[in-house]
Amino acid sequence: MAASLSSVSVTLSTSVWNKNRLYHTVRRIPTAAACLRTHSSSVRGGSAVTESTDEFCFVERLIPPTRVPPPPKHTGTAPSGWTPPSATPPSLPYMIRRSRMHNIPIYSDIKHGNQKNTVVRRVEGDIWALNKDMKNHLQQLTGREPPTKVNEVTMSIRVKGQFDMELKEWLLKLGF
Repeated sequence: MAASLSSVSVTLSTSVWNKNRLYHTVRRIPTAAACLRTHSSSVRGGSAVTESTDEFCFVERLIPPTRVPPPPKHTGTAPSGWTPPSATPPSLPYMIRRSRMHNIPIYSDIKHGNQKNTVVRRVEGDIWALNKDMKNHLQQLTGREPPTKVNEVTMSIRVKGQFDMELKEWLLKLGF
């Protein structure tokens, strides 16, 4: 490692004389200092590379996992407010898959500062049956039927108004 740092300092000192190359050399210094390889040049002009696998365990701790682990088993609501899905999915013509963080994929969307919409994503199966059931539920809550927009390509439903908490509770009661 000392050999690579000394070669970087030599490169930096030679680039001080050449002002045009200073920017390019300074840009390479952090990558040269962060590598786990040591470069050393031999007497004959060739270079040898030594890789150290002993220190990689310290770097490996810092790399985030590639997958989200499965959620722990809970009997009810977790202290954070998260509720696990039911053991068996409901027997309905549609299915709403959880997001990769195991949450119900219902999001509130605000456009132009005051247009509030609720978006239900990751719908599989009969999206029109879900739209009908969702309209009936929201009509019971509010007394009127909110306008909805069904997108079959993205498998999502956009509801005019902010109903994200009501729809999440309703879907949890259904067993999603």
